[in-house]
Amino acid sequence: MKVQIKYFASIREAIGFSAETLETEAPTLAALREALIARGGAYADSLAHGRSLRMALNQVMSQESAQLSEGAEVAFFPPVTGG
Repeated sequence: MKVQIKYFASIREAIGFSAETLETEAPTLAALREALIARGGAYADSLAHGRSLRMALNQVMSQESAQLSEGAEVAFFPPVTGG
């Protein structure tokens, strides 16, 4: 299935672009994250487990167990702080 992936803030800066369309067999956000980490380099560094990371599926904050579907929009971004 094809999914649209968007990267924000420091993740976008590390990877070098803000979005990509990816053909994937990943059934969940967790599996998609693993597939991206497996690419190595900036993906592995910025999406690594243990790093603070938020995910949204179709513009709704989601857990890693959320199921992907054809045409889904996934967003990865660091947590936002404010004051």
